[in-house]
Amino acid sequence: MKGNGANMLKCGTKAGIFYLSMGHFAADFYNNFLPVLLPLIMVKLDMSLTMCGVLVMVLAFMASTIQPFVGYVVDRHDCGSWLVWAVPLCGLFICLAGYAPNQPVLFLLCALMGLMVAIIHPLGIALLDKVGTAKYLGRYMSFYIVSGNVGFAIVPVVVTAFIEYFSLELLPLLAIPGFLLGAAYYFSGIYCLPSANAKKSRLARENGQDRGQNISFREIVSNRAVVMLNAAQALRCWTHVAVSTFLPLVLLSHGYSSMMAGSLLAVFLLGSAAGGISGGELGDRFGHKRLIVTYLAVSALPILFFFEYPDAGIWTMLALFLGGACSHGTQPSSIVWTGRLMPKYIGVASGMMMGLCFGLGSVGAAITAALGDYVGLENAMLLSVLPMAVAAIITALTPYPKVEG
Repeated sequence: MKGNGANMLKCGTKAGIFYLSMGHFAADFYNNFLPVLLPLIMVKLDMSLTMCGVLVMVLAFMASTIQPFVGYVVDRHDCGSWLVWAVPLCGLFICLAGYAPNQPVLFLLCALMGLMVAIIHPLGIALLDKVGTAKYLGRYMSFYIVSGNVGFAIVPVVVTAFIEYFSLELLPLLAIPGFLLGAAYYFSGIYCLPSANAKKSRLARENGQDRGQNISFREIVSNRAVVMLNAAQALRCWTHVAVSTFLPLVLLSHGYSSMMAGSLLAVFLLGSAAGGISGGELGDRFGHKRLIVTYLAVSALPILFFFEYPDAGIWTMLALFLGGACSHGTQPSSIVWTGRLMPKYIGVASGMMMGLCFGLGSVGAAITAALGDYVGLENAMLLSVLPMAVAAIITALTPYPKVEG
């Protein structure tokens, strides 16, 4: 049985899944430009580390923290047409960052780009089951998530090489794929697809049966286990966001070329992608709570090793890969765990773990940057590993629901 919007497509099911997955690829690709651009922009606009941290926090807040709220709108209204303009604008805004004449304009461009990212993520997921068959929805979801991880991971190499061989002024050329993808959404008919549950919600409201569909935020925030798990994952994201954002600056200070710095950041992010792929299956096999606590406890070791011995050659690469894998490998299990804690709000649960926690973690990354102005960025990065240990303790104390059946 095909998704109830498949007959609206002018392309095939596989092409529809591919286009939606490429939207996630593009969103995460453009969303990771800032760490590569920061070393150039902070010199051009005379930005302190504190202001760089605030910029990262603003971008992460717009791109991540508001995702659950955007997802709520997407779930109740037909928003498929948003993809036609959200993906192109996502690339355009961040590619114009190099032209920002001052810090306020730079902040505005990053905030607008973050808003586009917040739209693309839940909307793409909402449309997946409209395109193909329910039987293979899990496969489609895996392809969708991995596409975003890969897009995020290749940015340091691609953008660094582009700037070295061309120039920062030609960066808007990298926005062209986003515009081509927007055209693909239009001509393929994907923009005609209704968002998930839009018609169902509308009929329920007309019949006076919508009370049970409303999201009770009071019920969510009063759930002690949900709050504890979100706090733990936000602390985990503090370390992950700080490392993925400021790693190039640390490497450049050790004499690495911009290309090598970008390549090592890509190693960390590819490790994160590998952890995201394997973490869910390992959680199913060994227990989601056990996996999260173990990964959080172990992830601090390779990250600490790197910052103590950043010139250790192959061991540096291995430490970065393992640090990324362990720190990001908790995400699938955290989504499953949160979903079991509040089964009525699966969409909001995934939005909290995929978006809200990263937004909150960016606040911690801003604190790390501010500390860097006083104790040095490398010392501040060492201190940013401590939240991982606190997250492991909070996770160990968080109640895990019994699974029936």
